[in-house]
Amino acid sequence: MCANAKDGITIRIMEEKDYPIVKLFMQEEFFSGEPLSQSTGEEVHLQNEKESDEYHLGMIGEGTCLMATDDNQGGRIVGFVLAGSQYPADLEKHRKEAEAMEQHTWGRICRLLSKIELEANLFERYGISKLLYSHMTSVGVSMRGRGLGSRLAATLMEVGRAKGYPLMIAYCTSFYSARQKEALGMQCIHSLRYADYKDEQGRVIFTPAAPHTHARIMVVKLCDVPT
Repeated sequence: MCANAKDGITIRIMEEKDYPIVKLFMQEEFFSGEPLSQSTGEEVHLQNEKESDEYHLGMIGEGTCLMATDDNQGGRIVGFVLAGSQYPADLEKHRKEAEAMEQHTWGRICRLLSKIELEANLFERYGISKLLYSHMTSVGVSMRGRGLGSRLAATLMEVGRAKGYPLMIAYCTSFYSARQKEALGMQCIHSLRYADYKDEQGRVIFTPAAPHTHARIMVVKLCDVPT
């Protein structure tokens, strides 16, 4: 994919050398605004940090991650998408990894996401053997409301089509991210209400502020899949 520029913002494929800047941006912009992380007050970016770094660098190596920079500010990062391949065996792998995590916020988030991906079982549902998973999207506060998040998602769809993925998915913990992806043609095929997700003592695990009430799996077909 060639870099594309519009209104002074360039979107290009992320490279491994970009990751230190992306990681700092993630801490300042993503974790401070993601509803489940924000509602706990914990330093979520420090939880399972080594494992997360390895996971993110693996996705960057696939050539499926994007970075948005402001040409008018010396190429300063203003947004990114981390995305990568998923295969059927990953469902059980994610379940085991999530169960082994500590009882901190990131561990609880991973267990929630593992639960909904197992329930949705997209590989069996669509008869596919791989998909493109949009793992994490973030846009800087100064750029929000200007369509950059939609540009990043649409560009990732183009990358997915070019690489032959039949499906792109995103797990949206935010009402706003789900609404944005719905506007791009993605459909919610599974959801879980936070008020219904409880621990063994019957206590609700996540209580984010309104309007964030559900975790949603959003899907878009990138090419023909079996019916």
